[in-house]
Amino acid sequence: MLRKIALWIDERLRASELFASTAGHTVPASAGSWFYVFGSGTLFCFVLQIVTGICLAFVYVPSADEAYTSLEYLNYQQPLGWYLRALHYWGSNFMVGIMAIHMAQVFLFGAFKYPRELTWISGCVLLLLTLGMAFTGQIMRFDQDAYWGLGIGASIMGRTPFIGPNLVHLLLAGPIIAGETLSRFFTLHVFVIPGLLIALISLHLRLVLTKGINDYPVPGRKVRKETYAEEYQSLLKKEGVPFYPKAIDKDIVFVGVVILGILFCAAYFGPKGPQGVPDPTQIHAVPAPDFFFLWIYAALALLPPYMETFLLLSAPVVGIALLFALPFLSNTGEKSARRRPIAVLGVILVFLTLGTLTQMGTYAPWSPEMEAWSGNPTPAHYIQGRSPLELQGALVLQNKQCRNCHSLGGEGGLRGPALDGVATRLTREQLIRQVIQGGGNMPAYGKNLAPQEVTALVAFMETLRPVDVRAAHDSTK
Repeated sequence: MLRKIALWIDERLRASELFASTAGHTVPASAGSWFYVFGSGTLFCFVLQIVTGICLAFVYVPSADEAYTSLEYLNYQQPLGWYLRALHYWGSNFMVGIMAIHMAQVFLFGAFKYPRELTWISGCVLLLLTLGMAFTGQIMRFDQDAYWGLGIGASIMGRTPFIGPNLVHLLLAGPIIAGETLSRFFTLHVFVIPGLLIALISLHLRLVLTKGINDYPVPGRKVRKETYAEEYQSLLKKEGVPFYPKAIDKDIVFVGVVILGILFCAAYFGPKGPQGVPDPTQIHAVPAPDFFFLWIYAALALLPPYMETFLLLSAPVVGIALLFALPFLSNTGEKSARRRPIAVLGVILVFLTLGTLTQMGTYAPWSPEMEAWSGNPTPAHYIQGRSPLELQGALVLQNKQCRNCHSLGGEGGLRGPALDGVATRLTREQLIRQVIQGGGNMPAYGKNLAPQEVTALVAFMETLRPVDVRAAHDSTK
């Protein structure tokens, strides 16, 4: 009876034919090697991320007020909630690490050459999407690291010529980090990027099936467009084996090792964070990214300030462009790493550099500094003709680094509204109340400022309006 049911289902779904053309497709016998297991390991990590992410979504609340609390609940109240978070976190680390090794292996084995250019390009897009998943996942914690890291990321993005403010608004879902920001990143992390990953993985596997798994590179066996397809088919006929069950054994063993590694790291090291409630008043916070971005963190710390903007805007574009252009710059010829010493040296240098910077990122100071905007002098026309009290208020605004969140004269942060015309929007009483009690997305500074500092600051802000525009006033008076 069970056999009849299975045959009835198979007759309609053609499952056996689908299996034969995918898992059972013919591959070179040399592909059953330990060098070819990293793609399967990356795919397993992605499946683990989906499963653990769905479980976390049952408890996690994507709200600025509840996100931190829901993670604390998972850590300390939900049975094994901490372990679920740890599995998700370490699964992400393993996925990024194994994918990096996979890309290096593909490069060293010349698998980006003809006719697998699109396979390489789709893999590069998958790498970028994976890094996007990792970054948005860090923001989901919405702790001090996430808040200030996102704020500094927004300040960096704001340096882009012409479209910087628009990019910041797109990133933050507004001019400041708020509940809408977390909602946007939740949508990206849970729906948009995973959907794109699934689509790209499907395309990537389709390309692997249609163009075949790269045969083990043999020194002297060069890639020639005119003859490669014929030679590859001849190789499959001579020594081809079905991927299942002949070449899949090492992939299964490697996936088992990855499972054990993730389970151990999750149990021994636990989850990451959350590292304190996000507090905009902590202007001297030292945010640190997760493991896979520590090398960027360290590189920024080592860069001299005058090079930051140029390299931040140019290096990613150049690096990504080179990755995409690689299969067209070196499309034929030798695939074996033994005949490509420059390629081997390049990979060694890249991994040594990334490893060194990652280690340095564990103790490097943050750069760019959050005081960068406050270090800029207040435009002269804002202080000319001001009274001593108003000048003292200008000093308070400068020294308390209010311009990290608010712009003045077109220079400053975008997390809060510009101060240029603040006196036309708020009365003196409203300004005092806003500074002391906070409101909206602005924290309360009553405990951070002395009464005389508040008086001076408000006196200065009352002057921030065009000369031909009336100051805000209480309509009831």
